[in-house]
Amino acid sequence: MHQTKEEIIEYKKEVENDIRELLKVTKSVFTLDHVRDVIYHEEETDDMQKVIAMFDDGNPENLSNAVEVSTDAWNYFPHKLLNGLSPAEILFEHEQKNGK
Repeated sequence: MHQTKEEIIEYKKEVENDIRELLKVTKSVFTLDHVRDVIYHEEETDDMQKVIAMFDDGNPENLSNAVEVSTDAWNYFPHKLLNGLSPAEILFEHEQKNGK
């Protein structure tokens, strides 16, 4: 999946909107900034579970959506361990460097 820098930025905006909507639907006490913060400061292998739990309202359908949205957020939001880049941006840079 080769994305341009612009496509990455645009998709990140879609993910942000999806997160806001799902937080609203699940009546979560968390915000988009909480999600960003957990992802940025990830340190443990279960940190993604913390993001998914922010949407947990006991509804299996919402949990399924939460897994999908959390995965997208994980891949498109910056991580401190990646020098403030997202995995999608790292892949983009790798593809640019290797001429793909």
